[in-house]
Amino acid sequence: MSTILFHQIVYGPIHSRRLGVSLGVNLLPTDGKICTFDCVYCECGWNREHRPAGKMPTREEVREALTSKLEELRETGVTPDVMTFAGNGEPTLHPDFEGIIDDTLAARDRLFPSAKVAVLSNATTLDREGVFRALNRVDDNILKLDSVLDSRIRQMNKPNKPGFCFSTLVDNLCRFEGNLMIQTMFLRGELEDIPVDNTSEEEIAGWLRALERIRPKSVMIYTIDRETPAKNLRKVPVDELERIANRARALGFTVSVAG
Repeated sequence: MSTILFHQIVYGPIHSRRLGVSLGVNLLPTDGKICTFDCVYCECGWNREHRPAGKMPTREEVREALTSKLEELRETGVTPDVMTFAGNGEPTLHPDFEGIIDDTLAARDRLFPSAKVAVLSNATTLDREGVFRALNRVDDNILKLDSVLDSRIRQMNKPNKPGFCFSTLVDNLCRFEGNLMIQTMFLRGELEDIPVDNTSEEEIAGWLRALERIRPKSVMIYTIDRETPAKNLRKVPVDELERIANRARALGFTVSVAG
């Protein structure tokens, strides 16, 4: 299986199908993966197969790497659209996440004031007040909501917290009072001979009700684009994604689709 791990603190810029010209920031070890989910579709592969030996970079190392890269981009005339925290797992697990966000916003304001700062998070650490405060300060606070069914969340996302459930998740998402973006992966297929499909009417109707509670400023829906650690997963066709998107748009949401 082909997986993608990021072996630098700062990488790119790369062209993101959802965010544009994105300069990536990886706060996890550069030799493995650390995540509170073990998603069946994760491009970084299964957690158990990529346990790191190294440590997370320090706040100072992240600040130096990011500043150096931004200064290099300015000298070469390359302007990033966004600085995106993603990398080898869940970025908000870094113990200095809030301070790193403060450093990044300061560097952005000094060197590329038109660029946005984005965080791609699975929303499992929203009970940490420092994480909550930091996510409220970034431009694009992008949080995962793949299903409204606890059974599907366990099947698709495989959270390592036994008590992680939809009801707690949606309550935490509502705390942002609309200052967030929701990102949802739609897929179907089989997992260990058990069907997986989060596009049923039950799940789509529940997802739309959840959006009405959360009131995000925008919604991103997408399907698998790269090789996945679980086999027998399939893309959801773009026209079907558009039908789902149109139901959310009819409720007043801004929705982007990546097939």
